[in-house]
Amino acid sequence: MSIFDGLQNMTGNEGERKNGAAKPEGTFTFTFASLPERLDELKALPEATLDSPYKTAALTVCALCAYAAAPEIGKEMLNFLKGPETLSAYEQQFLRDRFSEGKTYVPFSYWKGAVPGNDYKPDVPFTVTIESNVYTYQSEGYATLWLTSGGADSKRQVKMRSKGDQWFLWEQFLLVDIRKPASADPWA
Repeated sequence: MSIFDGLQNMTGNEGERKNGAAKPEGTFTFTFASLPERLDELKALPEATLDSPYKTAALTVCALCAYAAAPEIGKEMLNFLKGPETLSAYEQQFLRDRFSEGKTYVPFSYWKGAVPGNDYKPDVPFTVTIESNVYTYQSEGYATLWLTSGGADSKRQVKMRSKGDQWFLWEQFLLVDIRKPASADPWA
């Protein structure tokens, strides 16, 4: 039984893995055959080397999806991605607040194909695109990256911090409100 079974069949298991394909416009695309359901599965992914801010950003989306399905598992994953620090009490409360209203679909909106019209059911394999621009490395030791949600008009930020050769999650603004899924929108 999958931890994602209770989330309106938003996920699947088919697909192939193709990761880190660089595009000249400053984007990286990551593809996952399935989403990790345990911390050891997340750590077993090639991106778990955390040797680029893009890899850490992609795994952040995976961890937030896990949090939507099983908060304790998602919290373990996020603590791993945070590196030498764990989630603060404020960050933990923020996560609880964001998901308390049943908005478990929000982190899934970053996967390709997930839009309000299909209740944010992503295409399988799961594909996420991480973008950079001239402001990405504005501060020494930090990288600000952008992701597109299928339910928002503007891109959302995630910020990484480096320590040695690794990049860790510093802060994320991925759980901002988006359009309701069609099944929950009386005007759809």
